[in-house]
Amino acid sequence: MVNKVILVGNVGIDPEVRTTESGVKVARVRLATTERIYDRQNNETKELTEWHTVTLWRGLADVVDRYVRKGSQLYIEGRLRTREWVDKDNIKRYSTEILADEMKLLGRRGDNMQQGSSPADRGAAPQPKPQAAPAEVPAAADDPDDLPF
Repeated sequence: MVNKVILVGNVGIDPEVRTTESGVKVARVRLATTERIYDRQNNETKELTEWHTVTLWRGLADVVDRYVRKGSQLYIEGRLRTREWVDKDNIKRYSTEILADEMKLLGRRGDNMQQGSSPADRGAAPQPKPQAAPAEVPAAADDPDDLPF
C-alpha cells in the first residue's frame, strides 16, 4: 500500500509553530497549489486553487520556524492523514492534512529568509538542509484536541 503526496505550492499565511508539552516542535503550514485547466468550449484557461494543511514535526518544524513565511514556495513530500473528532455541539468532524516527511525551500534564497535580516546576512547565511520527520508521529497527533494549535 502507498500513501504518498507531493506538493509544490506557496505558503498562504505565516506558519503556526508551537512546542508540545513534551518539548517537541510542530509547525502547521497552509499551502496553496494552483492547477491551470484549458476549457476548449470557452477557449479560456481556468485556474483552480487547492488549499492544503501541512504538519511538520521536529527538525522540519525548526526549519519552518526560521525560514518559512507567507509567500514562500515549498516542495513537500508526505502522506495524507484524516482525523475524526466530535466537536462541542456533538457533531462528528473530519480534517485531512499532509504529514510532511520531507520539505525543500524553493525560490530565490532571500525569499525564505527571516524578515529583518540585513542584505549581508542574507548573502552569508547558510540554508539548512531539511531533516526527515520521524516515520511515526506521536499518538497525541491523532487527536486534534492534543495538537497545540
